[in-house]
Amino acid sequence: MKRFLQLIALAMGVGALVGCSQPQGGNAAAPGTAPVKKVKIGVSIPAADHGWTAGVGWWAKRAMAMYPNVEWVYTTADKPDKQISDIEDMMTQKVDGLVILATESGPLTDVAERAHERGIYIVNVDRGFLKPAADIFLEGDNAAFGRKSAEYMVEKLGGKGKIVILRGIPCTVDTARYEAAMKVFDKAGVEVLGSLPGKWNREEALKCMQNFLAEHKQIDAVWASDDDMALGCEQAIREAGRQDEMWIFGGAGMKDVIKKVMDKDPMYPADVTYSPSMIATGIHLAVASLRDGNAKAVSEFMPKHIVMDCELITPDNAKNYYFPESVY
Repeated sequence: MKRFLQLIALAMGVGALVGCSQPQGGNAAAPGTAPVKKVKIGVSIPAADHGWTAGVGWWAKRAMAMYPNVEWVYTTADKPDKQISDIEDMMTQKVDGLVILATESGPLTDVAERAHERGIYIVNVDRGFLKPAADIFLEGDNAAFGRKSAEYMVEKLGGKGKIVILRGIPCTVDTARYEAAMKVFDKAGVEVLGSLPGKWNREEALKCMQNFLAEHKQIDAVWASDDDMALGCEQAIREAGRQDEMWIFGGAGMKDVIKKVMDKDPMYPADVTYSPSMIATGIHLAVASLRDGNAKAVSEFMPKHIVMDCELITPDNAKNYYFPESVY
């Protein structure tokens, strides 16, 4: 949360710095000059198909409400084809900027490139494009997510044991987490029995875990890489009556899982942060860059790549990350 507030302050500060050279009083213009055009910004995010993306939508709406003078075009998509169509429609509506959290990295890269070539300012959040098509790329430190979670698991397992892995949707986030975790597991000699695509979805993870349980008589721990998938795994494990045989490491800081960590649930010894509030930071950065009609000047002050750290959550510090009123 502290890092989130710092990034908002950065966005506000840069906007204020450039705004000092602009006429005062909203859209008022100096004598003999044209009024500043009302900014139109498109926000394109995945549909709320699991807890984390529901949190993304909640934070996005909160951030957009802070700027009633901006004309917002807001869409959600359950698949890449729908999101590509949404963004193409925003381009037709002549948006000045886009804030994009991709459903999948690969399919969205081309439309982002086309938008950028038209001069549309792009803030890419979380799931990176496969080519440099954005003016700002804001992401959580997914390599740290994978490394810190795997290091915790190796230590708790005493450097040995058998684990299974749940992977997410194909994108830069999943790749970075998985590759960083595998480096730790391989170096330690922990045996990875297999990995399956849970797609960051509780129901998909339930099916994957049922397959793992049917195939393997011994599983010591599960690297679920996401809290929604962790809960799906837990359901499968409990239904099989094997809850005393293994534990789960999820990730992203869902309040339900943090509560389990805080209460010292043996199936959830720890978690790691990855807040959906980063979409709000992306929206603030887009407004700060565009609201004075001088995005090129503002870009001199803006970082091109912002990485938000991931923090390990244990029973000792879980209360600092537990927000029961949150949607996620």
